[in-house]
Amino acid sequence: MSRRPAIARGARINVALMALLAVAFLTGWLAFALATAPARWSLLVHAVGGFAILALLPWKSMIARRGMDRPRPGRWASVLLGILVLISLVAGLLHSSGVLVYWGPLTAMDFHVGAALAAVPLVVWHVVARRIRLRTVDLSRRNLLRGGLLLAASATAFAGTEIMVRATGMPGAVRRFTGSYEAGSFTPGQMPVSSWMFDAIPQIEPGSWHLTAGGRQWTYDELFAFDDHLTATLDCTGGFYSTQAWSGVRLDRLVGKADGVSIRVISDTGYDRRFPVESSRSLLLATRFGDQTLDAGHGFPARLVVPGGRGFWWVKWVSAIELDDLPHWWQSPFPLQ
Repeated sequence: MSRRPAIARGARINVALMALLAVAFLTGWLAFALATAPARWSLLVHAVGGFAILALLPWKSMIARRGMDRPRPGRWASVLLGILVLISLVAGLLHSSGVLVYWGPLTAMDFHVGAALAAVPLVVWHVVARRIRLRTVDLSRRNLLRGGLLLAASATAFAGTEIMVRATGMPGAVRRFTGSYEAGSFTPGQMPVSSWMFDAIPQIEPGSWHLTAGGRQWTYDELFAFDDHLTATLDCTGGFYSTQAWSGVRLDRLVGKADGVSIRVISDTGYDRRFPVESSRSLLLATRFGDQTLDAGHGFPARLVVPGGRGFWWVKWVSAIELDDLPHWWQSPFPLQ
């Protein structure tokens, strides 16, 4: 039997996997960025794509075994790529079902996202080094029908898994539309502490700390005297959400007349995020949550509260608020520090 049909099938499977990985990354990125309704649809596509990747793994494993029999440069990079994809898939299933949400200081979501990000350069390398030329026959009606059946079966598998999770009362049945689990809502002492990537928790003395905003410096006591209130949900990309009653001061009270097009909120650590200037009335600089003062892990002496924004928008340990002529979108989608 000629190896040509087997090679052609292998090429089509590789193309399908690369396309599915691209879709999974894009939809995961959107869900990671958003804490509003579009995240729900993005996660649905993300999950179906994940099940489709799982369905193709048996065929991909046969291709990989044939490839390992042929000594060629970079084959161990391909093996590492496969391992990272598998880790991301398993971690995603553990998180979505609730079987394992936390693993020590890390979460299953940390492994899911971390493995996916680590796989990106390897996927790019694989596409360049193992270049596949699509032929007209690869897009035939039969192959497109096969692709449609794969997606339909994957959607069915996803729906069946969701039904099973709810029917058995697994923890995954109560996760938010972003995939996050509730933790410590309206109980500040039970709200988890999280930071973006490598941000360390600074120890700040309130007596020597001040906030620069609106052309002046504010002391901690001056800020603490404000009593604006806002109930908002922090939805962390680490996989949890927590709704709290926050107290502090609206940003429009601090910046005064908005002589700029964006507001840049800067942390004591150098971390910063930029917002449209017209959002100043909806943003709160909190000094308290619930009936207690913020602690260091949650942003003491002051943190930003961003309704509808993912956790990485909620800048902690705020030291300055600046008006800027740069548009609010002139920044990386995710902080790079």
